[in-house]
Amino acid sequence: MPKSLPRELVPVQQEWSIAHVIQALQMALDGQGPALAFGHTTHSQVTKNIAVVIPSSGSTGAPKEVALTSKALLASAKAAHKYLRAKKNEQWSLLLPINHIAGVNVLVRSIVLGSKIIDLRGKSSYENAEYTSIVPTQLFRAFNGDSDLLEHLQNAKAVLVGGSPTSNDLLKEAKSKSINVITSYGMSEMSGGCIFNNRPLSGVKVKIKKHHVIALSGPMRAKTYLNDQNAWKATTSKKWFITSDFGDYKKGKVIIHGRVDDLIISGGEKISLSAIEDTLNENFPDQRFMACAAQDAEWGERLALASDGQIEVEKIKGILKGKFGNHAVPKAFMPSVELPITSIGKPDRRKLLSQFERLRP
Repeated sequence: MPKSLPRELVPVQQEWSIAHVIQALQMALDGQGPALAFGHTTHSQVTKNIAVVIPSSGSTGAPKEVALTSKALLASAKAAHKYLRAKKNEQWSLLLPINHIAGVNVLVRSIVLGSKIIDLRGKSSYENAEYTSIVPTQLFRAFNGDSDLLEHLQNAKAVLVGGSPTSNDLLKEAKSKSINVITSYGMSEMSGGCIFNNRPLSGVKVKIKKHHVIALSGPMRAKTYLNDQNAWKATTSKKWFITSDFGDYKKGKVIIHGRVDDLIISGGEKISLSAIEDTLNENFPDQRFMACAAQDAEWGERLALASDGQIEVEKIKGILKGKFGNHAVPKAFMPSVELPITSIGKPDRRKLLSQFERLRP
């Protein structure tokens, strides 16, 4: 059947069992069943070559419906397994929600290996698996009270950690506890993680564009945004996907410096929100920090800082001023709050900003 003809797009239902999801996904990948949307979609049909649709909004902006082919998803799974040296019938455990590409990838990888998925979402006891994929928040919790999860990670051959940057302190602690952590960098538009431990997977190409913006290409790249083809054209150039991250590519290693949309301008000076967070998380390893920016008549944008613990204001001001300069000193603080994160573990800066706005007189 010509690929231009429509194919039914069916949203995955919350009440579906994981076995049902796997069966439907297998049929979608084989072209024998409807395409699957792992989240809200505004479409009921796609072109024949689209197998999966993933909603993705990044850290800001309206949700995009990322359209992925079977070829792209399978290329991603095979490249990951090549790096991991995975063998047939080895198992993946599922610890992530499946409305994100990282969770869907675990399902696809299990299908490729011909093994039964070990669904551990919401479980308090953990069956062993060779591989799993988590976010830094889960790794942090494994080191701070969740001994069952810690044991599960220690028994795995490899643990992919992605979704947001993993601090050096977490990586060091993982090594000290004999967990084989592999950092994963990617996005829905590249079928998820495509750079492991700072090195591109097989088939992935990297290019550094103007202002150190990272561009990626490879067989795992998505086809389009179903609901915003103009946005897709704006973020692609021929075979390249232009990411929202900036960094460097030297000696075969990709070093991520931060997100383009994490940069704010306060008092005429640029500030990286993620750089602020990383610095404070390293200086105060027993608590977490999150930064956001609010419009301000004097500064243009004012830097606001929240933490899940007490905030030593003067000490923090000294650390940030010493490393980044006067412009990086926060103008507002919110201590001892639950830091808002998305279901995949990324900072939810919009929600944090709304919390700060409620505190303003």
